[in-house]
Amino acid sequence: MNITDIRDGIAANVGTIDGLRTAAEIPDNISPPIAVVSLNSVLYDTAFAAGLNTLQFAVSVIVARVDERRAQERLNDYISTGARSIKAAIESDKTLGGNAVDCRVTEMTNIGSAIIGEVTYVAMDVIVTVYAE
Repeated sequence: MNITDIRDGIAANVGTIDGLRTAAEIPDNISPPIAVVSLNSVLYDTAFAAGLNTLQFAVSVIVARVDERRAQERLNDYISTGARSIKAAIESDKTLGGNAVDCRVTEMTNIGSAIIGEVTYVAMDVIVTVYAE
């Protein structure tokens, strides 16, 4: 299990969404719209005689707050099942470039304002569960 490769795989899948920047690591500066992948937790030895681990990642999608309604509409596009769907993009290659056994987008949480530096954005977290050996 290589966490960096898994994180890169998630970022690569999200990067297929036209116009959405991605970062496999937390950047010093952001330029929205951007999706930032971060590791939430690792549960070791969940199956197969200590051979399978369960990892949980958050993909934080951050958009500019031109106005509250417009920003919310942009996030809604990423939540939807259309061409800009984060879920569809992440699950388009469930092995994340051969670095995982499987992955699933399980939920969207924490939608709201996010202050980064001195700028207020609108953001949400998409939770990704990854199964890897």
